[in-house]
Amino acid sequence: MRHGLPHRNLRIAARAGLVLVVAALPLAAQDPDPLAKLEPTTRYAVELLIDSAAMANLPTNPVRLTALQGIGRKASNKQIIEAVRKQLNYLRTAKEVLGPVDPEELTAGASVLAAGAQPAQLAAFRARKKGRSDLQAFVYWTDFLQRGVPNEEASTAITKLWQDGADDDAFHSLWTNVRADISQGLNPGTALQNRIREAPGRPSPGTVKPPEGQQENQSSR
Repeated sequence: MRHGLPHRNLRIAARAGLVLVVAALPLAAQDPDPLAKLEPTTRYAVELLIDSAAMANLPTNPVRLTALQGIGRKASNKQIIEAVRKQLNYLRTAKEVLGPVDPEELTAGASVLAAGAQPAQLAAFRARKKGRSDLQAFVYWTDFLQRGVPNEEASTAITKLWQDGADDDAFHSLWTNVRADISQGLNPGTALQNRIREAPGRPSPGTVKPPEGQQENQSSR
């Protein structure tokens, strides 16, 4: 879905940092100009960063909402400026790696980087079929990293699923099962490894599918 996240995934997206507006809404509702809560020098710095995002054709909402989230958490002026600057840099890097994508996907890609993924790992998603969105893959990838799944394992699993054509339901099912296993005390990396093997027709992370002819030969042995 390119114009909004499915309802069941809103909580996931919020955890992944894609819906910072959830945290900022009460603040914005109380004040038509919530950035006014910042001291003048800090506000000026934040507005410059927002302008920089606009000039680079990057979505400005994630940058602005990062500042609002900092205000809501009563972060220091220095912390707010640093968080906003980092958000802008993640967006810049995501755009450089992914190429032309819609604002939701770009914001999601930036969230993956913020969660600890490397730009090179994100690069596999640059080549995509026309009309296919990688939004959900990024949402679940970010959540796995935030839950403690090792970076390399999360990257390999999500990338392989996406390259194999997994749809949003497949990603949601994987996330639901891994989350349940982690909540029961299973090591996050082990939980992902176990569940990714159960994906129908999907090889385990790190494995390579043999050509179809070889698959047929192997199955006939």
